[in-house]
Amino acid sequence: MEPIELVVSSVQQEAPGIRGITLIRASGDPLPGWTAGAHVDVEIPGGGHRSYSLVNTSDQADVTTSPSSYRLGVRLDEAGRGGSAFMHLLKKGDTLRVSHPKNNFALTPTDDEVVLLAGGIGITPIASMAAELRAQGKRFRLVYAARNRIGLAFFQELTRLCSPTLCVHCDDEGGMYDLRALMVSLETQPLYLCGPTALIDAAIALAKELGWQEGRLRFELFSAAAPSEGDTAFDVILSRSGKRVHVRADQTILDALTDAGETPNCDCRCGDCGLCQVGVIDGLPDHRDYYLSEKEKSSNKFIQICVSRSKTSELTLDI
Repeated sequence: MEPIELVVSSVQQEAPGIRGITLIRASGDPLPGWTAGAHVDVEIPGGGHRSYSLVNTSDQADVTTSPSSYRLGVRLDEAGRGGSAFMHLLKKGDTLRVSHPKNNFALTPTDDEVVLLAGGIGITPIASMAAELRAQGKRFRLVYAARNRIGLAFFQELTRLCSPTLCVHCDDEGGMYDLRALMVSLETQPLYLCGPTALIDAAIALAKELGWQEGRLRFELFSAAAPSEGDTAFDVILSRSGKRVHVRADQTILDALTDAGETPNCDCRCGDCGLCQVGVIDGLPDHRDYYLSEKEKSSNKFIQICVSRSKTSELTLDI
């Protein structure tokens, strides 16, 4: 589907370094509907796009089924690739090209209590989940963890929406959040998590340790993978054309292919949506994604090119 041209109707400072941006059609017509956990891709000057979760803190269903606007929450990332800096320069009246909503992080219907955990800017999809569950009359509780209280974006709205099921944790008041204590305390409830990579990695390890059934822990990353110490360069060979592409130590396969004039599919750039997956014909992948199962990773038949790399000097892909 073709992107939608939208106009910035308002920009608000939600917390230090976090801005709320509201987008509408110039005509005032309704926008495509969406469900909690959805995001849109915003086109960035110079090419490419950045994905931002849609935010809702209202328990009125028509806010998402026939929305008059889209609301985004964007944290300024000084070490990022420039997308958040561009978004933070937006002002009322500016126009953007935005994709139709996509959802790789949807709520699964259940009669059980749902536990929501947000770390920092990870509150953006989690807030929408709380709103959707409230509108449906479902049981839930929301844990919102941040470094300090001033960093709690959308806090007043969430207090109105979620009280008394909202639990706030601030590191400067109580130390690092005790994720283990939360997960050990749960019986069968599903846990939806969005936050820093370290928090998600810890949750995945705990879920394995505690023997959680696959799919009970659901998560979404909000930041692209950063280069790891010790990463080295390698070459990717495209089997269909024989083209050889060099991947620098500080570069993803996805970016190297794009720079070489290829047009690979991609969306999240975090390794958890599966859109960039390609087949591996030869070579040994260095899997760093959150999409493939352990069995799929051990088969080395597929790779998520937005984050994963190569353990061998060459990697031949089915492209």
